[in-house]
Amino acid sequence: MTATTVLADRAWRQTVTTAPAPVTGTASQAAAPRVWALPHRAQASATARRAAGVTLTGWGMSEDAMAPALLVVSELVTNAVEHALPPVTLQLARPDEGTLHIEVTDSGPASQEGPWTASCGDDEHGRGRTIIAALATAHGCYTPAGTRASTHWAALSTAD
Repeated sequence: MTATTVLADRAWRQTVTTAPAPVTGTASQAAAPRVWALPHRAQASATARRAAGVTLTGWGMSEDAMAPALLVVSELVTNAVEHALPPVTLQLARPDEGTLHIEVTDSGPASQEGPWTASCGDDEHGRGRTIIAALATAHGCYTPAGTRASTHWAALSTAD
């Protein structure tokens, strides 16, 4: 598998070529991952936020931890709908009590921008990756060898 992963910490940045670590832990520490197929249209980010909100509430996540997580979900899904081919899937995993892992997988770059991106000015888009980098403890993208599909992911701290 070929991957480019950017691990971001307040003090340093490092680029590595691996996918994020798999979900591990005891049953009490880890929540079973949840996966949703999303519509490839503008409403997908709202659908993803609602589904993620219900799941995160069920996992007992505080509202303070949920707000940045839902923003990252929204940014990743919006980028997939606007810049990539369908299908789009969202996966949430809680590998331990203090971490949330978010993945959005698409079918690779689209030949044309989505309707929102194509209709707005340069100053109205392009901030999603910056937002994700500011909120995530680590983030990146990987593409399985032999495919065009890509998975953009972010890990967030859920500790209060």
